[in-house]
Amino acid sequence: MFFSHSEHFISLSFPQSGKALEEIISQVNDPLNDFAWGWPTVFLIALTGIVLTIGLRFMPILRIPFGFRKALSFSSEHSEDGQISPFEALMTSLSATIGTGNIAGVAAAIAIGGPGAVFWMWLIAIFGIATKYSEAVLAVHFREVDALGNYVGGPMYYIKNGLGSKWAWLGGVFALFGMLAGFGIGNGVQSFEVSSALALVGIPPLLTGMVLGALVFSVIIGGIKRIAKAASAIVPTMAILYVTACLIILLANISEIPEAFSTIFSNAFTGKAAIGGTLAQVILMGFKRGIFSNEAGLGSAPIAHASAKTNDPVRQGTVAMLGTFIDTIIICSMTALVIISTGAYKTGESGANLSIAAFNSAFPGTGWIVIVGLVVFAFTTVLGWSVYGERCTEYLFGVKAILPFRLIWVGTVVLGSVAGNRGVVWAVADTLNGLMAIPNLIALLLLSGTVFQLTRKYKFGS
Repeated sequence: MFFSHSEHFISLSFPQSGKALEEIISQVNDPLNDFAWGWPTVFLIALTGIVLTIGLRFMPILRIPFGFRKALSFSSEHSEDGQISPFEALMTSLSATIGTGNIAGVAAAIAIGGPGAVFWMWLIAIFGIATKYSEAVLAVHFREVDALGNYVGGPMYYIKNGLGSKWAWLGGVFALFGMLAGFGIGNGVQSFEVSSALALVGIPPLLTGMVLGALVFSVIIGGIKRIAKAASAIVPTMAILYVTACLIILLANISEIPEAFSTIFSNAFTGKAAIGGTLAQVILMGFKRGIFSNEAGLGSAPIAHASAKTNDPVRQGTVAMLGTFIDTIIICSMTALVIISTGAYKTGESGANLSIAAFNSAFPGTGWIVIVGLVVFAFTTVLGWSVYGERCTEYLFGVKAILPFRLIWVGTVVLGSVAGNRGVVWAVADTLNGLMAIPNLIALLLLSGTVFQLTRKYKFGS
């Protein structure tokens, strides 16, 4: 759901006096960004997914229907430990992952890597299902109760409690990157996207920032319970409306769908249609967009699932893994098929503009659906990421830091809305987001035996 510094849609610009600082930050950040979102990290994410999928004997893929049943069937089991229902935990994590990446990110992947990138996006998502499952299993299994009585968990906790106190520093590294990245990628950039989209219809960015900030404050001040309820109301509704809109366009172009799939598969193993014309570019863009869209391996979603009302890590894991399936296999695929079946990918547009062009080419004037989707999805991303940032902040500074964090978070919403450009701050935040994945992936591989053991003991017939 995020964009590397080289793929931003808004050009970077600074006052002349800030050029030197911009260049210094860029010189330091660019190599880090190339590492964080280059082949080393992408390969590690893919390797982790493959190891977990094979070790789990493909159970996550085979048990997707089971996960849907559990997500919908035991949300009323209030006797179990936790704060929010398993379904609410899923919606909270989806609120953070279903964002601009599903609309603009997929379009960027196709524009840069060609239609073939979609195949690799699907492939990394398939292995990501096992990754997301394992993250949630460990999050529930190693979670704690904080001083306020809240159930808290995530990579920083399963690193500390699962790998031992000697590894606590690695959990701190994850929490630091998560806290800092949240303010940029999970907040500032999203607020900027909302204000930019609404500015197209004449709404001043400052007004957008103030209203958006007030709305965000009214939700996050109630903690994860209120965030979960808001996410459970907004996310399913908007996702269904967006998918329905995509299906209508696909039905109107139904004769082009077989050709769209043919183009995806034929381009997947060539450099055709990719900028630079290399197969490596096709694969990398597909993997990156798949990872960005569903966050499997980044370690963000298990923070939400750790608060679920359940005493069964495996059961919650089967619910959590649905996030990857819904986000990438369903929603991202809808966007991709609309872009390819309408032929819009040949126009030279990229990002959100490409998605808008695809909708308008099918039914003139329907590009507003993309704008509405961007606004709503960006808003829910701000809500979802507030949970992640808050938990990371609490891990580092204790429960006393929660209220200051929430106030600063709301302030960042307003600032992000009126910012004239993303600047290198957003590029740095993007790098930090990528660096979150490394401590988490190390922990997933080292604790994979625990995941396998818990899973094999579980009776899926129940």
